[in-house]
Amino acid sequence: MPHATQHADVALDVAAAELDTALRGGPFHVALRAAIAARGLPLQRVQHHLSRYGVKVGVTSLSYWQQGARRPQRPESLRAVRALEEILQLPEESLIRLLAEPDEGTLGDRSSSRSYRSLVAASGVLEQLLTELECPLDSGLHTLGHHERVRIGARRELLGRESHHIVRAHRDGVDRFVAVHHGDQGCAPERMAVQALENCRTGRVRWHRDTGVLVAELLFDTRLRSGDTFLFRYGVEDGTADASREYVREAGMAGGQYALEVRFDEHALPIRCHRFTQHSAAAPRSGRQELALSRRHRSVHLVEPRVRSGIVGIGWDWE
Repeated sequence: MPHATQHADVALDVAAAELDTALRGGPFHVALRAAIAARGLPLQRVQHHLSRYGVKVGVTSLSYWQQGARRPQRPESLRAVRALEEILQLPEESLIRLLAEPDEGTLGDRSSSRSYRSLVAASGVLEQLLTELECPLDSGLHTLGHHERVRIGARRELLGRESHHIVRAHRDGVDRFVAVHHGDQGCAPERMAVQALENCRTGRVRWHRDTGVLVAELLFDTRLRSGDTFLFRYGVEDGTADASREYVREAGMAGGQYALEVRFDEHALPIRCHRFTQHSAAAPRSGRQELALSRRHRSVHLVEPRVRSGIVGIGWDWE
Protein backbone atom coordinates (compact mmCIF):
# COMPACT_ATOMS: atom_id res chain seq x y z
CA MET A 1 0.00 0.00 0.00
CA PRO A 2 1.55 3.35 -1.00
CA HIS A 3 2.63 5.74 1.72
CA ALA A 4 1.26 9.28 2.10
CA THR A 5 4.67 10.66 1.17
CA GLN A 6 4.46 8.81 -2.14
CA HIS A 7 1.09 10.41 -2.85
CA ALA A 8 2.59 13.82 -2.01
CA ASP A 9 5.56 13.22 -4.31
CA VAL A 10 3.24 12.26 -7.17
CA ALA A 11 1.10 15.37 -6.58
CA LEU A 12 4.20 17.56 -6.62
CA ASP A 13 5.40 15.95 -9.85
CA VAL A 14 2.01 16.57 -11.46
CA ALA A 15 1.96 20.20 -10.27
CA ALA A 16 5.50 20.72 -11.59
CA ALA A 17 4.55 19.23 -14.97
CA GLU A 18 1.44 21.40 -15.20
CA LEU A 19 3.49 24.49 -14.34
CA ASP A 20 6.12 23.67 -16.96
CA THR A 21 3.42 23.25 -19.62
CA ALA A 22 1.67 26.48 -18.62
CA LEU A 23 4.89 28.51 -18.63
CA ARG A 24 5.72 27.28 -22.12
CA GLY A 25 2.28 27.68 -23.67
CA GLY A 26 0.29 30.00 -21.40
CA PRO A 27 -2.05 31.70 -21.15
CA PHE A 28 -0.87 34.03 -18.40
CA HIS A 29 -3.62 33.34 -15.87
CA VAL A 30 -3.19 29.57 -16.15
CA ALA A 31 0.58 29.86 -15.66
CA LEU A 32 0.13 32.13 -12.63
CA ARG A 33 -2.42 29.80 -11.08
CA ALA A 34 -0.17 26.79 -11.69
CA ALA A 35 2.85 28.58 -10.19
CA ILE A 36 0.96 29.53 -7.04
CA ALA A 37 -0.41 26.00 -6.71
CA ALA A 38 3.03 24.45 -7.24
CA ARG A 39 4.45 26.51 -4.37
CA GLY A 40 1.44 25.79 -2.16
CA LEU A 41 0.96 29.43 -1.24
CA PRO A 42 -2.42 30.94 -0.31
CA LEU A 43 -3.07 34.32 -1.89
CA GLN A 44 -2.70 36.08 1.46
CA ARG A 45 0.89 34.78 1.68
CA VAL A 46 1.58 35.85 -1.89
CA GLN A 47 0.33 39.33 -1.03
CA HIS A 48 2.55 39.37 2.06
CA HIS A 49 5.62 38.43 0.01
CA LEU A 50 4.80 41.17 -2.53
CA SER A 51 4.59 43.77 0.25
CA ARG A 52 8.14 42.79 1.26
CA TYR A 53 9.17 43.77 -2.29
CA GLY A 54 7.48 47.13 -1.79
CA VAL A 55 4.61 46.25 -4.12
CA LYS A 56 1.00 46.67 -3.04
CA VAL A 57 -1.52 44.34 -4.72
CA GLY A 58 -4.82 43.27 -3.21
CA VAL A 59 -5.85 39.65 -2.74
CA THR A 60 -8.87 40.34 -4.96
CA SER A 61 -6.61 41.51 -7.80
CA LEU A 62 -4.41 38.43 -7.46
CA SER A 63 -7.52 36.26 -7.58
CA TYR A 64 -8.75 38.04 -10.72
CA TRP A 65 -5.33 37.62 -12.35
CA GLN A 66 -5.21 33.87 -11.82
CA GLN A 67 -8.84 33.48 -12.94
CA GLY A 68 -8.24 35.43 -16.14
CA ALA A 69 -10.87 38.03 -15.21
CA ARG A 70 -8.25 40.78 -15.41
CA ARG A 71 -4.71 41.15 -16.68
CA PRO A 72 -1.94 43.27 -15.11
CA GLN A 73 -1.43 46.51 -17.03
CA ARG A 74 -0.52 49.40 -14.71
CA PRO A 75 3.16 50.04 -13.86
CA GLU A 76 2.57 48.90 -10.27
CA SER A 77 0.95 45.69 -11.55
CA LEU A 78 3.81 44.99 -13.96
CA ARG A 79 6.27 45.42 -11.07
CA ALA A 80 4.19 42.91 -9.15
CA VAL A 81 4.45 40.37 -11.99
CA ARG A 82 8.23 40.69 -12.03
CA ALA A 83 8.29 40.25 -8.24
CA LEU A 84 6.04 37.20 -8.56
CA GLU A 85 8.60 35.58 -10.86
CA GLU A 86 11.10 35.75 -7.99
CA ILE A 87 8.65 34.88 -5.21
CA LEU A 88 7.36 31.83 -7.10
CA GLN A 89 10.88 30.84 -8.20
CA LEU A 90 10.16 31.15 -11.90
CA PRO A 91 12.55 31.92 -14.75
CA GLU A 92 13.04 35.63 -15.43
CA GLU A 93 10.52 37.09 -17.92
CA SER A 94 8.48 33.85 -17.89
CA LEU A 95 5.25 35.53 -16.76
CA ILE A 96 5.91 38.91 -18.39
CA ARG A 97 6.42 37.14 -21.72
CA LEU A 98 2.99 35.51 -21.48
CA LEU A 99 1.33 38.88 -21.09
CA ALA A 100 2.27 39.54 -24.71
CA GLU A 101 -0.06 36.74 -25.77
CA PRO A 102 -3.88 36.94 -25.83
CA ASP A 103 -5.94 34.74 -23.54
CA GLU A 104 -7.41 31.63 -25.16
CA GLY A 105 -10.84 32.02 -26.65
CA THR A 106 -10.63 35.82 -26.94
CA LEU A 107 -11.09 37.34 -30.37
CA GLY A 108 -9.79 40.69 -31.50
CA ASP A 109 -7.80 42.68 -34.01
CA ARG A 110 -4.15 42.69 -32.96
CA SER A 111 -2.57 43.80 -36.23
CA SER A 112 -2.03 47.49 -35.48
CA SER A 113 -1.24 47.40 -31.77
CA ARG A 114 2.15 48.33 -30.36
CA SER A 115 4.36 45.47 -29.24
CA TYR A 116 3.87 44.53 -25.61
CA ARG A 117 7.57 45.03 -24.93
CA SER A 118 7.31 48.67 -26.10
CA LEU A 119 4.24 49.17 -23.92
CA VAL A 120 6.03 47.73 -20.90
CA ALA A 121 9.01 49.99 -21.60
CA ALA A 122 6.73 53.00 -21.94
CA SER A 123 4.92 52.21 -18.68
CA GLY A 124 8.26 52.03 -16.87
CA VAL A 125 9.38 55.31 -18.42
CA LEU A 126 6.07 56.96 -17.50
CA GLU A 127 6.49 55.88 -13.90
CA GLN A 128 10.02 57.34 -13.89
CA LEU A 129 8.86 60.66 -15.36
CA LEU A 130 5.99 60.93 -12.89
CA THR A 131 8.45 60.28 -10.07
CA GLU A 132 10.62 63.16 -11.33
CA LEU A 133 7.56 65.42 -11.11
CA GLU A 134 6.82 64.07 -7.62
CA CYS A 135 3.38 63.05 -8.84
CA PRO A 136 1.53 60.55 -6.60
CA LEU A 137 -0.27 57.58 -8.15
CA ASP A 138 -3.52 59.06 -6.85
CA SER A 139 -3.85 62.50 -8.45
CA GLY A 140 -6.71 63.41 -6.11
CA LEU A 141 -9.00 64.05 -9.09
CA HIS A 142 -11.95 62.08 -10.41
CA THR A 143 -12.89 62.61 -14.06
CA LEU A 144 -16.51 63.64 -14.64
CA GLY A 145 -16.04 64.36 -18.33
CA HIS A 146 -13.22 64.32 -20.90
CA HIS A 147 -13.50 65.46 -24.52
CA GLU A 148 -10.50 65.01 -26.84
CA ARG A 149 -10.06 66.38 -30.33
CA VAL A 150 -7.24 64.85 -32.40
CA ARG A 151 -5.96 66.39 -35.63
CA ILE A 152 -4.34 64.36 -38.44
CA GLY A 153 -2.31 66.35 -40.96
CA ALA A 154 -1.77 66.30 -44.71
CA ARG A 155 1.20 63.93 -44.29
CA ARG A 156 -1.11 61.60 -42.32
CA GLU A 157 0.80 62.55 -39.16
CA LEU A 158 -0.62 63.21 -35.70
CA LEU A 159 -0.56 67.01 -35.75
CA GLY A 160 -1.80 67.41 -32.21
CA ARG A 161 -4.68 67.06 -29.80
CA GLU A 162 -6.78 69.16 -27.46
CA SER A 163 -8.26 67.93 -24.19
CA HIS A 164 -11.12 69.47 -22.22
CA HIS A 165 -11.46 68.03 -18.69
CA ILE A 166 -14.18 68.29 -16.06
CA VAL A 167 -12.88 66.93 -12.75
CA ARG A 168 -13.85 66.71 -9.09
CA ALA A 169 -11.32 66.65 -6.25
CA HIS A 170 -11.65 63.81 -3.75
CA ARG A 171 -9.09 65.22 -1.33
CA ASP A 172 -8.05 68.68 -0.18
CA GLY A 173 -5.15 70.63 -1.65
CA VAL A 174 -5.14 69.45 -5.28
CA ASP A 175 -3.67 72.22 -7.45
CA ARG A 176 -2.45 70.50 -10.62
CA PHE A 177 -3.01 67.84 -13.25
CA VAL A 178 -0.28 65.86 -15.00
CA ALA A 179 -0.99 65.36 -18.71
CA VAL A 180 0.52 62.38 -20.54
CA HIS A 181 1.10 62.26 -24.30
CA HIS A 182 2.45 59.19 -26.11
CA GLY A 183 3.52 60.05 -29.64
CA ASP A 184 3.55 57.70 -32.61
CA GLN A 185 6.59 55.63 -33.50
CA GLY A 186 9.51 57.79 -34.59
CA CYS A 187 8.22 60.95 -32.90
CA ALA A 188 10.46 63.58 -31.29
CA PRO A 189 8.95 64.58 -27.93
CA GLU A 190 11.57 67.30 -27.41
CA ARG A 191 10.01 69.14 -30.39
CA MET A 192 6.44 68.93 -29.08
CA ALA A 193 4.75 71.89 -27.41
CA VAL A 194 2.28 71.82 -24.52
CA GLN A 195 -0.27 74.64 -24.52
CA ALA A 196 -2.37 75.64 -21.50
CA LEU A 197 -5.61 76.86 -23.10
CA GLU A 198 -8.08 77.49 -20.29
CA ASN A 199 -8.02 77.72 -16.48
CA CYS A 200 -4.45 76.39 -16.16
CA ARG A 201 -0.85 77.19 -16.95
CA THR A 202 2.03 74.95 -18.01
CA GLY A 203 4.48 73.83 -15.32
CA ARG A 204 7.34 71.38 -15.65
CA VAL A 205 7.60 69.22 -18.79
CA ARG A 206 9.55 65.97 -19.09
CA TRP A 207 9.96 63.52 -21.96
CA HIS A 208 11.71 60.31 -23.00
CA ARG A 209 13.03 60.19 -26.56
CA ASP A 210 13.07 56.42 -27.19
CA THR A 211 9.48 55.71 -26.13
CA GLY A 212 7.95 59.03 -27.24
CA VAL A 213 6.37 59.66 -23.84
CA LEU A 214 5.86 63.25 -22.69
CA VAL A 215 4.40 64.41 -19.36
CA ALA A 216 3.51 67.97 -18.39
CA GLU A 217 2.20 69.69 -15.29
CA LEU A 218 -0.88 71.85 -15.69
CA LEU A 219 -1.13 74.20 -12.71
CA PHE A 220 -4.54 75.46 -11.55
CA ASP A 221 -3.48 78.55 -9.53
CA THR A 222 -5.98 77.44 -6.90
CA ARG A 223 -6.13 74.67 -4.33
CA LEU A 224 -9.24 72.55 -4.62
CA ARG A 225 -11.06 71.24 -1.60
CA SER A 226 -12.56 67.76 -1.53
CA GLY A 227 -15.78 67.86 -3.55
CA ASP A 228 -14.80 70.92 -5.62
CA THR A 229 -15.24 70.67 -9.39
CA PHE A 230 -12.88 72.23 -11.93
CA LEU A 231 -12.76 72.72 -15.72
CA PHE A 232 -9.56 73.12 -17.71
CA ARG A 233 -8.34 72.72 -21.26
CA TYR A 234 -4.91 72.11 -22.76
CA GLY A 235 -3.33 71.00 -26.03
CA VAL A 236 -0.25 69.18 -27.31
CA GLU A 237 1.27 70.14 -30.67
CA ASP A 238 3.05 67.13 -32.15
CA GLY A 239 3.52 66.63 -35.90
CA THR A 240 6.92 64.97 -35.43
CA ALA A 241 6.26 61.36 -36.54
CA ASP A 242 5.31 59.49 -39.70
CA ALA A 243 1.82 58.30 -40.66
CA SER A 244 -0.54 57.76 -37.76
CA ARG A 245 -2.98 54.85 -37.81
CA GLU A 246 -4.81 55.06 -34.49
CA TYR A 247 -5.37 57.03 -31.33
CA VAL A 248 -6.00 55.33 -27.99
CA ARG A 249 -6.93 56.46 -24.50
CA GLU A 250 -6.18 54.31 -21.47
CA ALA A 251 -8.12 54.66 -18.22
CA GLY A 252 -6.64 53.16 -15.06
CA MET A 253 -10.00 53.33 -13.30
CA ALA A 254 -13.66 53.88 -14.10
CA GLY A 255 -14.72 57.47 -14.65
CA GLY A 256 -17.23 59.79 -16.27
CA GLN A 257 -18.06 60.45 -19.90
CA TYR A 258 -15.34 60.29 -22.55
CA ALA A 259 -15.66 61.57 -26.12
CA LEU A 260 -12.97 61.23 -28.78
CA GLU A 261 -13.09 63.03 -32.13
CA VAL A 262 -10.49 62.51 -34.87
CA ARG A 263 -10.41 65.10 -37.66
CA PHE A 264 -8.46 64.53 -40.89
CA ASP A 265 -6.90 66.93 -43.37
CA GLU A 266 -8.96 67.31 -46.55
CA HIS A 267 -6.01 66.03 -48.61
CA ALA A 268 -5.49 62.91 -46.48
CA LEU A 269 -8.71 61.03 -45.83
CA PRO A 270 -8.64 57.37 -44.70
CA ILE A 271 -10.57 54.71 -46.59
CA ARG A 272 -12.20 53.32 -43.43
CA CYS A 273 -12.33 53.92 -39.68
CA HIS A 274 -13.29 51.80 -36.68
CA ARG A 275 -13.44 51.91 -32.91
CA PHE A 276 -12.06 49.23 -30.59
CA THR A 277 -11.54 48.40 -26.93
CA GLN A 278 -8.97 46.46 -24.90
CA HIS A 279 -9.12 45.25 -21.31
CA SER A 280 -5.40 46.05 -20.96
CA ALA A 281 -2.33 46.84 -23.04
CA ALA A 282 -1.46 43.13 -23.14
CA ALA A 283 -4.94 41.93 -24.06
CA PRO A 284 -6.23 41.43 -27.61
CA ARG A 285 -8.60 43.95 -29.11
CA SER A 286 -12.35 43.48 -29.11
CA GLY A 287 -15.54 45.46 -29.65
CA ARG A 288 -14.55 46.47 -33.18
CA GLN A 289 -17.18 48.66 -34.80
CA GLU A 290 -16.99 50.46 -38.13
CA LEU A 291 -17.34 54.26 -37.94
CA ALA A 292 -18.77 56.40 -40.73
CA LEU A 293 -16.45 59.18 -41.84
CA SER A 294 -18.18 62.51 -42.38
CA ARG A 295 -16.81 63.73 -45.71
CA ARG A 296 -18.05 67.24 -45.08
CA HIS A 297 -16.50 67.56 -41.63
CA ARG A 298 -13.71 65.00 -42.27
CA SER A 299 -14.13 63.48 -38.81
CA VAL A 300 -15.17 60.43 -36.84
CA HIS A 301 -15.94 60.14 -33.16
CA LEU A 302 -16.89 57.84 -30.31
CA VAL A 303 -18.64 58.51 -27.00
CA GLU A 304 -18.34 56.40 -23.84
CA PRO A 305 -21.15 57.48 -21.46
CA ARG A 306 -19.23 55.99 -18.55
CA VAL A 307 -15.57 55.03 -18.90
CA ARG A 308 -14.51 51.59 -17.70
CA SER A 309 -10.99 50.60 -16.76
CA GLY A 310 -9.03 49.70 -19.90
CA ILE A 311 -8.38 51.10 -23.37
CA VAL A 312 -10.66 52.60 -26.00
CA GLY A 313 -9.59 54.01 -29.33
CA ILE A 314 -10.18 54.79 -32.98
CA GLY A 315 -8.15 53.24 -35.79
CA TRP A 316 -8.12 53.98 -39.51
CA ASP A 317 -6.73 52.54 -42.76
CA TRP A 318 -4.96 54.48 -45.48
CA GLU A 319 -5.06 53.57 -49.16
